[in-house]
Amino acid sequence: MRVCGFTTGQTVVRRDVHRSGQVWSEQALRVVADTGEALVTACVPGAEARWPALYAQTRVEGDRSVRTEAFDAMASGRWELADSVWQETDLLLWKPPTSWFSINAFFVPDGHGRRLRIWYVNFEHPARRTDAGFDTLDLALDLVVAPDLTRWEWKDEDEYAHVRRLGIVSNTEHRAVDAARSEVLAMLTERSGLFAQAERWASWRWEQTWPAPRLPRATDRAAAEGG
Repeated sequence: MRVCGFTTGQTVVRRDVHRSGQVWSEQALRVVADTGEALVTACVPGAEARWPALYAQTRVEGDRSVRTEAFDAMASGRWELADSVWQETDLLLWKPPTSWFSINAFFVPDGHGRRLRIWYVNFEHPARRTDAGFDTLDLALDLVVAPDLTRWEWKDEDEYAHVRRLGIVSNTEHRAVDAARSEVLAMLTERSGLFAQAERWASWRWEQTWPAPRLPRATDRAAAEGG
Protein backbone atom coordinates (compact mmCIF):
# COMPACT_ATOMS: atom_id res chain seq x y z
CA MET A 1 0.00 0.00 0.00
CA ARG A 2 1.36 3.45 -0.92
CA VAL A 3 1.45 5.73 2.11
CA CYS A 4 2.64 9.32 1.95
CA GLY A 5 2.67 12.34 4.23
CA PHE A 6 -0.60 14.08 5.02
CA THR A 7 -1.29 17.76 4.42
CA THR A 8 -2.46 20.28 7.00
CA GLY A 9 -6.24 20.40 7.13
CA GLN A 10 -6.67 17.00 5.48
CA THR A 11 -9.21 14.63 7.04
CA VAL A 12 -7.70 11.36 8.26
CA VAL A 13 -9.12 8.42 10.19
CA ARG A 14 -7.67 6.90 13.33
CA ARG A 15 -8.77 3.26 13.59
CA ASP A 16 -8.33 0.93 16.54
CA VAL A 17 -7.85 -2.49 14.98
CA HIS A 18 -7.98 -5.76 16.89
CA ARG A 19 -5.34 -8.42 16.15
CA SER A 20 -8.06 -10.33 14.27
CA GLY A 21 -8.20 -7.48 11.78
CA GLN A 22 -11.62 -6.32 12.98
CA VAL A 23 -12.08 -2.58 13.47
CA TRP A 24 -12.79 -1.73 17.11
CA SER A 25 -13.35 1.99 16.53
CA GLU A 26 -12.71 4.75 14.04
CA GLN A 27 -12.50 8.49 14.51
CA ALA A 28 -12.34 11.33 11.98
CA LEU A 29 -9.57 13.86 12.57
CA ARG A 30 -7.95 16.77 10.75
CA VAL A 31 -4.20 17.01 10.27
CA VAL A 32 -2.48 19.83 12.15
CA ALA A 33 1.06 18.79 11.21
CA ASP A 34 2.79 15.71 9.81
CA THR A 35 6.50 15.59 10.60
CA GLY A 36 9.07 12.92 11.28
CA GLU A 37 8.55 13.51 14.99
CA ALA A 38 4.79 12.95 15.05
CA LEU A 39 1.50 13.04 13.22
CA VAL A 40 -0.49 15.77 14.96
CA THR A 41 -4.25 15.67 14.43
CA ALA A 42 -7.32 17.24 15.99
CA CYS A 43 -11.09 17.21 16.16
CA VAL A 44 -13.92 19.23 17.69
CA PRO A 45 -17.47 18.46 18.84
CA GLY A 46 -19.46 17.13 15.92
CA ALA A 47 -16.59 15.12 14.43
CA GLU A 48 -17.81 11.73 13.29
CA ALA A 49 -16.79 8.49 14.98
CA ARG A 50 -17.85 4.87 15.30
CA TRP A 51 -17.49 3.09 18.63
CA PRO A 52 -18.38 -0.42 19.83
CA ALA A 53 -22.06 -0.25 20.73
CA LEU A 54 -21.42 -1.26 24.35
CA TYR A 55 -18.70 1.36 24.74
CA ALA A 56 -20.97 3.99 23.22
CA GLN A 57 -23.58 3.03 25.80
CA THR A 58 -21.15 3.80 28.63
CA ARG A 59 -20.53 7.26 27.21
CA VAL A 60 -24.26 7.96 27.40
CA GLU A 61 -25.07 6.24 30.72
CA GLY A 62 -21.75 6.59 32.59
CA ASP A 63 -21.96 2.95 33.71
CA ARG A 64 -18.40 1.63 33.88
CA SER A 65 -19.60 -1.96 34.28
CA VAL A 66 -20.71 -1.85 30.65
CA ARG A 67 -17.12 -0.98 29.68
CA THR A 68 -16.12 -4.33 31.17
CA GLU A 69 -18.73 -6.00 28.96
CA ALA A 70 -17.24 -4.18 25.98
CA PHE A 71 -13.81 -5.65 26.71
CA ASP A 72 -15.36 -9.08 27.14
CA ALA A 73 -16.88 -8.64 23.68
CA MET A 74 -13.47 -7.68 22.29
CA ALA A 75 -11.94 -10.85 23.75
CA SER A 76 -14.69 -12.94 22.14
CA GLY A 77 -14.21 -11.22 18.78
CA ARG A 78 -17.90 -10.33 18.54
CA TRP A 79 -19.06 -6.73 18.67
CA GLU A 80 -21.06 -4.19 16.69
CA LEU A 81 -20.08 -0.61 15.89
CA ALA A 82 -22.41 2.31 16.47
CA ASP A 83 -22.28 5.69 14.73
CA SER A 84 -21.41 8.52 17.08
CA VAL A 85 -19.95 12.03 17.22
CA TRP A 86 -17.20 13.57 19.32
CA GLN A 87 -18.63 15.72 22.11
CA GLU A 88 -17.75 18.51 24.56
CA THR A 89 -13.99 18.97 24.03
CA ASP A 90 -11.55 20.04 21.36
CA LEU A 91 -8.95 17.30 21.00
CA LEU A 92 -5.33 17.67 19.89
CA LEU A 93 -3.65 14.30 19.37
CA TRP A 94 0.11 13.82 19.02
CA LYS A 95 1.13 10.38 17.72
CA PRO A 96 4.85 9.58 17.41
CA PRO A 97 5.38 6.98 14.68
CA THR A 98 6.96 4.18 16.73
CA SER A 99 5.81 4.92 20.29
CA TRP A 100 3.44 2.75 22.32
CA PHE A 101 1.41 5.81 23.29
CA SER A 102 -0.22 8.97 22.01
CA ILE A 103 -0.38 12.27 23.86
CA ASN A 104 -3.71 14.06 23.82
CA ALA A 105 -4.68 17.54 24.92
CA PHE A 106 -8.32 18.26 25.77
CA PHE A 107 -9.60 21.84 25.55
CA VAL A 108 -12.85 23.12 27.04
CA PRO A 109 -14.73 26.44 26.83
CA ASP A 110 -14.01 29.22 29.26
CA GLY A 111 -14.96 32.89 29.42
CA HIS A 112 -12.30 33.83 26.88
CA GLY A 113 -12.61 31.02 24.35
CA ARG A 114 -10.92 27.67 25.08
CA ARG A 115 -8.50 26.50 27.74
CA LEU A 116 -6.44 23.36 28.18
CA ARG A 117 -8.18 21.08 30.68
CA ILE A 118 -5.75 18.13 30.80
CA TRP A 119 -3.00 16.29 29.02
CA TYR A 120 -3.92 12.64 28.54
CA VAL A 121 -1.43 9.93 27.62
CA ASN A 122 -3.11 6.96 25.95
CA PHE A 123 -1.08 3.74 25.86
CA GLU A 124 -1.62 1.99 22.54
CA HIS A 125 0.04 0.25 19.62
CA PRO A 126 2.52 2.15 17.45
CA ALA A 127 0.93 3.77 14.41
CA ARG A 128 0.52 1.81 11.20
CA ARG A 129 0.05 4.33 8.41
CA THR A 130 -2.73 3.79 5.89
CA ASP A 131 -3.80 5.82 2.87
CA ALA A 132 -6.72 7.08 4.99
CA GLY A 133 -4.86 7.81 8.24
CA PHE A 134 -3.40 5.40 10.77
CA ASP A 135 -4.26 2.23 12.68
CA THR A 136 -3.45 1.51 16.31
CA LEU A 137 -5.11 -0.27 19.26
CA ASP A 138 -5.99 1.33 22.60
CA LEU A 139 -4.62 -0.85 25.41
CA ALA A 140 -6.89 0.61 28.15
CA LEU A 141 -4.18 2.21 30.32
CA ASP A 142 -3.94 6.02 30.60
CA LEU A 143 -2.01 8.74 32.39
CA VAL A 144 -3.79 12.00 33.23
CA VAL A 145 -1.50 15.03 33.49
CA ALA A 146 -2.27 18.49 34.87
CA PRO A 147 -2.11 21.38 32.37
CA ASP A 148 1.07 22.76 33.99
CA LEU A 149 2.71 19.28 33.99
CA THR A 150 3.29 19.38 37.75
CA ARG A 151 0.97 16.49 38.69
CA TRP A 152 -0.13 13.25 37.10
CA GLU A 153 -2.01 10.10 38.01
CA TRP A 154 -2.62 6.72 36.45
CA LYS A 155 -6.12 5.97 35.17
CA ASP A 156 -7.96 2.72 34.35
CA GLU A 157 -5.35 0.39 35.84
CA ASP A 158 -8.23 -1.91 36.83
CA GLU A 159 -9.37 -2.12 33.21
CA TYR A 160 -5.81 -2.72 32.08
CA ALA A 161 -5.55 -5.65 34.51
CA HIS A 162 -8.84 -6.96 33.13
CA VAL A 163 -7.72 -6.87 29.50
CA ARG A 164 -4.50 -8.56 30.57
CA ARG A 165 -6.52 -11.38 32.13
CA LEU A 166 -8.62 -11.64 28.98
CA GLY A 167 -5.50 -11.99 26.84
CA ILE A 168 -6.24 -8.82 24.87
CA VAL A 169 -2.84 -7.50 25.98
CA SER A 170 -0.14 -10.14 25.55
CA ASN A 171 2.99 -10.46 27.68
CA THR A 172 5.02 -8.91 24.86
CA GLU A 173 2.63 -5.96 24.64
CA HIS A 174 2.70 -5.61 28.43
CA ARG A 175 6.49 -5.30 28.39
CA ALA A 176 6.21 -2.65 25.68
CA VAL A 177 3.67 -0.73 27.76
CA ASP A 178 5.93 -0.89 30.83
CA ALA A 179 8.78 0.57 28.78
CA ALA A 180 6.44 3.24 27.43
CA ARG A 181 5.39 4.16 30.97
CA SER A 182 9.00 4.86 31.87
CA GLU A 183 9.53 6.81 28.64
CA VAL A 184 6.54 9.06 29.27
CA LEU A 185 7.46 9.72 32.92
CA ALA A 186 10.98 10.67 31.81
CA MET A 187 9.51 13.06 29.22
CA LEU A 188 7.43 14.68 31.94
CA THR A 189 10.22 15.08 34.49
CA GLU A 190 12.72 16.26 31.87
CA ARG A 191 10.20 18.36 29.90
CA SER A 192 11.36 16.60 26.73
CA GLY A 193 9.59 15.42 23.57
CA LEU A 194 6.19 17.05 23.16
CA PHE A 195 6.39 18.41 26.68
CA ALA A 196 9.36 20.57 25.70
CA GLN A 197 6.81 22.51 23.63
CA ALA A 198 3.95 22.25 26.13
CA GLU A 199 3.31 26.00 26.30
CA ARG A 200 3.12 26.25 22.52
CA TRP A 201 0.64 23.38 22.23
CA ALA A 202 -1.39 24.62 25.22
CA SER A 203 -2.19 27.74 23.22
CA TRP A 204 -3.34 25.77 20.17
CA ARG A 205 -6.79 26.56 18.80
CA TRP A 206 -8.91 24.85 16.17
CA GLU A 207 -8.77 26.48 12.74
CA GLN A 208 -12.19 28.10 12.44
CA THR A 209 -12.37 27.58 8.68
CA TRP A 210 -12.24 23.79 9.14
CA PRO A 211 -15.58 21.98 9.40
CA ALA A 212 -15.76 19.13 11.90
CA PRO A 213 -14.22 16.10 10.14
CA ARG A 214 -16.44 13.35 8.76
CA LEU A 215 -15.74 9.68 8.27
CA PRO A 216 -15.53 8.30 4.72
CA ARG A 217 -18.69 6.76 3.35
CA ALA A 218 -19.12 3.03 3.96
CA THR A 219 -18.19 2.25 0.35
CA ASP A 220 -15.00 4.28 0.67
CA ARG A 221 -14.11 2.51 3.92
CA ALA A 222 -14.58 -0.89 2.31
CA ALA A 223 -12.35 0.09 -0.61
CA ALA A 224 -9.65 1.38 1.73
CA GLU A 225 -9.73 -1.76 3.86
CA GLY A 226 -9.57 -3.93 0.76
CA GLY A 227 -6.58 -1.96 -0.57
